[in-house]
Amino acid sequence: MSHTDPSANPSTPGERAWALFEVLKRKELIPAGYIEQLTQLMAHDWTPENGARVVAKAWVDPAYRALLLEDATAACAQFGYTGPQGEYIVALEDTPTLKNVIVCSLCSCTNWPVLGLPPEWYKGFEFRARLVREGRTVLRELGTELPADVQVKVWDTTAESRYLVLPLRPAGSEHLSEEQLRQLVTKDVLIGVALPQLA
Repeated sequence: MSHTDPSANPSTPGERAWALFEVLKRKELIPAGYIEQLTQLMAHDWTPENGARVVAKAWVDPAYRALLLEDATAACAQFGYTGPQGEYIVALEDTPTLKNVIVCSLCSCTNWPVLGLPPEWYKGFEFRARLVREGRTVLRELGTELPADVQVKVWDTTAESRYLVLPLRPAGSEHLSEEQLRQLVTKDVLIGVALPQLA
């Protein structure tokens, strides 16, 4: 009996994923419409604009801010931001002396319904490893220079904790409407590697 060396004809990750999909489909283990629904969520429903809406609401509504910091899952659910990767949301509040940053040191998990899918650099091993060891340096390399008295705290995403950063509202933004405030909050701000900036 001969065995074929699997390394002789390696398949791509896409080919392996497609083969797995075909097997599951043949065995009728994928519910009707599941792939289409998931594709819709990933491509259109899970976006950082959702997180921007949450942050802007917390900036202007003290009661909502209190709920977000106490139970971010419930606060995000008020906008319908629920589902896979959004079950255990924790809001991390920045202060004048604390800058929170999130990472997934094992893979690239994020709070999909509120942050959207992770950017490519977030998935990189070097970023994940270095952020944990030298957060301030990595932030500086990404363009975020912090005062010496600001502590950088890195939070590692787990199966039980999906984070979003609640940044400080920029000084001078008091005249902006809630909708205008949303424009200041990007995916990088929600991850914690950037600060919201007035134009």
